[in-house]
Amino acid sequence: MPVSSSSPRPAEPVRGRRGLAEFIELPYRLHGGDPHFVPPLRGDCRRLLDRRRNPFFRYGEVELFTVRRDGRVAGRVAAVHNPRHNRVHQARDGFFGQFACADDPAVARELLDAAARWLRGRGLKTMLGPVNFTMNDECGVLVEGFDAPPSVLMPYNPAYYPALLESCGMAKAKDLWAWDGTGWVPPERLLSIARRAELRHRLTVRPLDPARLDGDLDRVKLVFDRAWQGNWGFTPMTDAEFAVAKQRLRKIMDPRLVQLAEVAGEPVAVALALPDFNQALVAARGRLSRFGLPIGRVRLSLAARRIDRVRGVLFGVVPDLRRHGVEAALLARSQEAVTAGGYRGGMELGWTLEDNQAINSYLSLIGGTRTKAYRIYGREL
Repeated sequence: MPVSSSSPRPAEPVRGRRGLAEFIELPYRLHGGDPHFVPPLRGDCRRLLDRRRNPFFRYGEVELFTVRRDGRVAGRVAAVHNPRHNRVHQARDGFFGQFACADDPAVARELLDAAARWLRGRGLKTMLGPVNFTMNDECGVLVEGFDAPPSVLMPYNPAYYPALLESCGMAKAKDLWAWDGTGWVPPERLLSIARRAELRHRLTVRPLDPARLDGDLDRVKLVFDRAWQGNWGFTPMTDAEFAVAKQRLRKIMDPRLVQLAEVAGEPVAVALALPDFNQALVAARGRLSRFGLPIGRVRLSLAARRIDRVRGVLFGVVPDLRRHGVEAALLARSQEAVTAGGYRGGMELGWTLEDNQAINSYLSLIGGTRTKAYRIYGREL
């Protein structure tokens, strides 16, 4: 997109239905011609920003900004205050998210400076992002791996975004890695370790039970909170946030792909993979209905039958059972489930923190190849 010779207008807070509609519509207008852009459903975008329906707003604050050039919105950003994150991490961090911008450094500066001013006014010292709106949601800017579309629940942006953010004084805070695990077959040595772990710890590994899915997902959260505690940026979901996450997962998950490890009936590890729903989402073109007809819904339903890829979203073991063979048992059962489910089109694993040596070494050991990197940027306020 060519940049006009005129200066962009100062950033303005989003107000009213029209302002919100322009905010939501911008990525579709900017990136709709990109073959790797997967248009999110506009209804999902509205729910995320809805202060009545998104539980984040029960404790957090968000201000949306847009910048116009030549009368049209050319960039957008959300300034995010997450006090739960700051309590957990003893920090004074603010966040920016929902970033979408033309290849226009002047517009980007207006956006990020507006977010910085808003966060500074709340006594915060650092701005991190993009985060939409917590680290449990989509986060990061793609900085490596622009040759393929994103997997389910992962962000995407054109290749000019990193330079755009860096031109505004943003610097790397942390990279998140995605891995390709396509075609991996558990070696006999790993299967032997898995069998010994199951015997030694009386460990059982099972898929989620569709008849008691709600309760099993609650058990997944128990592992999630324990296994990820202390990780960079991790803050447990509230019960209300997890209730919304469960509703979202039910729409896209295959219970066979979620393996729950238990000892004496207590959950101790989880491997959660999802069918790559982005393969089908493209068909809806961002809307479930058009002209009052469920055109997008029908397209989505038909395309969902052809999903053949998976994304491994979560893989974690509670601290006291790590390096006891539980990882091997979980990996073996997960791969069996992927194969049995007929998902032969590929598998993405991640994201993982760049400095999580334990999981990154494990993924390298089983033949995983790092394919993408997503960057969280930071800037002092």
